[in-house]
Amino acid sequence: MRVPKAVWGLVKETARHLLRRPVVGLVAVARDPLGRIVLIRRGDTGEWCLPGGTLEWGETLRTLLPRELMEEAGVELLEAGELLGVYSGFERDPRFHAVTMVVAAKVSAPVRAPMNPLEILEVKAFEVAALPRQLSHGMSEVLERALMGKTFWE
Repeated sequence: MRVPKAVWGLVKETARHLLRRPVVGLVAVARDPLGRIVLIRRGDTGEWCLPGGTLEWGETLRTLLPRELMEEAGVELLEAGELLGVYSGFERDPRFHAVTMVVAAKVSAPVRAPMNPLEILEVKAFEVAALPRQLSHGMSEVLERALMGKTFWE
C-alpha cells in the first residue's frame, strides 16, 4: 500500500511531537536578483514568512537550503551566504520546539510554483521598505535583526 506524500508528512510531524525532541531547521533571508526579500505566505497561518524548513534524516544544512527554497518559493539558490542567527526559543513555533538557523542567500527569480499549494499560498519578493510588518512564527524580529546586520543566537 502506498502512502500519499501529504499523509506521510503529517505522520512525521506527529512523530516529532511524540518524541519531544527539538527539530533542526533553516530559513533564508533570500534576495532575488533585484535585491528584494523573497517571502512565502503560509497556508496554516495565512501570514508571510521566510522560506525554509526542517532537516530530513541523512540531509545536511547545505542540501536543505536549495531543496526548501525550490519547494517553498520556487527559486534556485545562486549563492549561500553567511550565518545570520540561531534561534532556539520554544515559543516561536506552536507545532514543535525548533532550533532554527538563519542564513543569507542569493536566489533566482521564481522558476516554478511552490510544490505544495496547501502549505504555501503565495510567494512574493518585497522591497525592504514594503516588507509586511508581522511575519509568522516569530520571524519579524529574525528578519529585522538580519537586515540590521546583527548576528544573533539564543
